[in-house]
Amino acid sequence: MGFSLKLRYCCLVSVMMLLPALCYSDNFDKSRATYYSRPDGLGTPSGACGFGEYGRNISDGNVAGVYKLYNNGIGCGACYQVRCTTSPQICTDKGVNIVVTDYGQGDNTDFILSHHAFEAMAQPGTADRLFAYGVVDMEYERVPCQYVGHKIQVKVHEYSRNPDYLAIIMLYQAGKSDIVSVDIWQQGKWVEMRRSFGAVFDMSNPPLGAISLRFNVQDSAGSKWAVEAPNIIPPNWKAGVAYDTNIQL
Repeated sequence: MGFSLKLRYCCLVSVMMLLPALCYSDNFDKSRATYYSRPDGLGTPSGACGFGEYGRNISDGNVAGVYKLYNNGIGCGACYQVRCTTSPQICTDKGVNIVVTDYGQGDNTDFILSHHAFEAMAQPGTADRLFAYGVVDMEYERVPCQYVGHKIQVKVHEYSRNPDYLAIIMLYQAGKSDIVSVDIWQQGKWVEMRRSFGAVFDMSNPPLGAISLRFNVQDSAGSKWAVEAPNIIPPNWKAGVAYDTNIQL
């Protein structure tokens, strides 16, 4: 009897010790991550998503290039919680939240993190040990992007030329939904813009006057809806200027 009770007690303790670890990873996918270096430790303004300087500074420079999650540019701007699992003595439980601003693949990795983001996964004083790995095992989960005090901005991309060619990109898109396509109101009907690259949509010979847009949105469950932004871009629009909306997803 004493042996039986001891055995049950040991099994119970073992289960209790394992349970937090099992629950810890329930909603996370496993992968690998590496990092790229810039002198400032932030993102790159020439990322494949087309964000420019926004892609360097957003989220305090906690940004990443992704591989499978890029999804032909639809994944641009998505936010993920990432945390390394290589060593509990080095890696924090929380990790860091990053924004996707680029495309890239390393040594069987899904994430190439900015230097700043890679460092943020480490316990205080252990960043050098984490960097020494070069590539680390990690977990990731999509989380809502949060931009306090911001609505979505529609930026006229620097490549644009009024009135012949319009290219746009959306900034400060909160939540966990994706803008899968964008329509422009032209000659009494909605016309789909082309996804030029990354998160940039464009159109030759755009309509004259104020420009209305419609964002076609999809969430992770596959639900779809459309959000209209009437007259959001003024007739005298200029390349490089971002225009505020009253919309947030």
